[in-house]
Amino acid sequence: MKKISPLLLFVILQYASVYSQTGGAPALLTTSKKAMDAFMDLRFGMFIHFGPVTLRGTEIGWSRNTQVTQNDYDSLYREFDPALFNADTWARTAKDAGMKYMTITAKHHDGFCLWPTAVTDYNISNGPFRRDIVGELATACRKQGIKFCIYFTVLDWHDPYYYTRNSNDSSKKPNADMDVFVGRMKSELKELITRYHPTMLWFDGNWEKAWTIGYGRELYQYIKKLDPDVIINNRLGKGGDALGAEAAGDYLTPEQTIGGLNMKQPWESCITICNQWAWLPNDKMKSLQQCIQTLVRSAAGNGNLLFNVGPMMDGRMEARQIARLREMGDWLKKYGQSIYSTKGGPYPPNNSFATTRKGNKIYLHIFEKKAILTLPPIPGIHILKAAWMNGGDVSFTQDEQAGYKITLPADLPDPNSAVIVLELNKNAEELPVVSN
Repeated sequence: MKKISPLLLFVILQYASVYSQTGGAPALLTTSKKAMDAFMDLRFGMFIHFGPVTLRGTEIGWSRNTQVTQNDYDSLYREFDPALFNADTWARTAKDAGMKYMTITAKHHDGFCLWPTAVTDYNISNGPFRRDIVGELATACRKQGIKFCIYFTVLDWHDPYYYTRNSNDSSKKPNADMDVFVGRMKSELKELITRYHPTMLWFDGNWEKAWTIGYGRELYQYIKKLDPDVIINNRLGKGGDALGAEAAGDYLTPEQTIGGLNMKQPWESCITICNQWAWLPNDKMKSLQQCIQTLVRSAAGNGNLLFNVGPMMDGRMEARQIARLREMGDWLKKYGQSIYSTKGGPYPPNNSFATTRKGNKIYLHIFEKKAILTLPPIPGIHILKAAWMNGGDVSFTQDEQAGYKITLPADLPDPNSAVIVLELNKNAEELPVVSN
């Protein structure tokens, strides 16, 4: 009998251990709590929707076969030449805004790929631009200390093997074969993961019938074998607003709305700075107050904010959007301690205020002018000190029945979200959620 090497014996024993612990089935790979906690601590990221459709100023993906004919839409890449695209400028814009991560639409529902993939000719290398937008952004983000993330759709109306033709036609294509399509997806994802090493993959398009929970779970495990630490949103599976039985992903993704206070399941709201995801000329932009309070309410609900911009056809972000983002960054330079690496609660956000917490401190964000702000009591909790962040003391009274009454000035230190730091006699992070 041949002698078994120590290394081979170790591998056999490890596999046997996993096999016995899972009742004979291979162990399912999942994202570690450490990786998820680190991602949720970031709190603020930039979403970017960009592609050839900017030449028409219509919505990416969805305007194909509606506002833009299919033939016209599918031919736009031949003249898509964003000559003023500068990855370093985009990454610097995100950093100046106080954003900690960036997510780029590597492939949207129209099927066009912003990297030079070997899977399909419908990609950036076959147009006049010919540069790897995904790769340049990955490099620029790391240079600026920004976590790089990738958006990838699980539907592709352009791919001949995907089931449906477009958003208005659910009939099966002649050559459709979802198993072949998923194989092509795996090849594209392997390119993206091994070349660019994203922190997170943001999936979309899971609502179409052709995409099943089985495909979602299969792809989740495939990705985890390529990179066990990559974070995956919940749109890879079929789950809705909860990470339940139909889910295949790590966190929830409410869209164009701010998630509610949720201390059990991580979430990230994706919201546009204007109205449209892709660039639209003269699109209405949110006010600075709306932008800041959207971020604050997200953190106060224990979630992240993925804030979207749509660059123009020449590759530049609009100057007015850059200016608005920089204003958010200026606010975060003063008050970022109340956002980054905090927990939401203990009070759910409302029209008057929102709270985040860290250690023995509650950060009270004031939205509304009033003489006295009353917070419901928390049994056994006493405020030791109240002070404006970067400012002076704040007067308050406290009573076990009446709660905590905070005296506010006629003019708040910041009209968008003024922050009061409440120092408590106990660890604020261990407090239960309190209803307003």
